[in-house]
Amino acid sequence: VIAAASLLEDDFGVSSEIWSVTSLTELRREGQDAERWNLLNPEQEPRLSYVESCLAGREGPVIVATDYMKIFADQIRPFVPMRRFVALGTDGFGQSDTRESLRHFFEVDRYFVAVAALKALA
Repeated sequence: VIAAASLLEDDFGVSSEIWSVTSLTELRREGQDAERWNLLNPEQEPRLSYVESCLAGREGPVIVATDYMKIFADQIRPFVPMRRFVALGTDGFGQSDTRESLRHFFEVDRYFVAVAALKALA
């Protein structure tokens, strides 16, 4: 992802931010907690999920790249409103090689992250 950000900047003049996520599952749980609180407290000020609060005031698409299946990254899609969201992951099985080769095979390497970002911006 860091290499993709450099590629975008150097070759296309597109700046980006890189965020590292410790646990997509925990972000999902926290987002669901905020949704539930909002449902049960309709007269209170709505709570934003942590993902929504982090992205507030920022523009542009969100590209999530993971060494897990795409659906793993999709856990946070509901908390990325009003944006283009692209999940890249290693959907498939039966492959054995280096991480670099596998990321290219599953289209999660720097080139595919950069292409996904450019397409999302188009």
